[in-house]
Amino acid sequence: MIERRDFRGLAAAAGLAAVLGAGAGQAAAAGPTVVELNQTACQFVESENGIDHGYTSSVKADCEAINAKSGAERLASAKVLKLKPGKHVFRVTNRNVTYPLGFWLRGDGLVNRATLPSVSGGGLTTGATKDYAIDLKPGTYVYSCPLNPTPDYKIVVEG
Repeated sequence: MIERRDFRGLAAAAGLAAVLGAGAGQAAAAGPTVVELNQTACQFVESENGIDHGYTSSVKADCEAINAKSGAERLASAKVLKLKPGKHVFRVTNRNVTYPLGFWLRGDGLVNRATLPSVSGGGLTTGATKDYAIDLKPGTYVYSCPLNPTPDYKIVVEG
């Protein structure tokens, strides 16, 4: 049986309102907008509407199998982050995955990948948090973790 954990309160406490557009203009004037993201096995919690599906994974292949079965359906109902252009910091935390994770944000599709900025990195051990700074330009992006394979969650930057 899969246990579902709800991180909605955590997301709210972490400033997810800025991600959804509330106060993003004020945040830009004071510095970069911080986007908090929590990784659990095979997913980013905030992207899946605050629901931790309770997956377990000890190796990359576990997530590949889980996402082959449920990834497309979960992605269809995933939250599209809407951000303003400008400086952002994606603060990513490995909540409970026993192997090191990473983060990769890039343009969606070949043209956007070639023309839009990207940021990536790894080394997120269990409980660790890392910041990934980027100056987002208008366009459509995706983000994921290639080490803890997750779906490609979408970000739209406009305004």
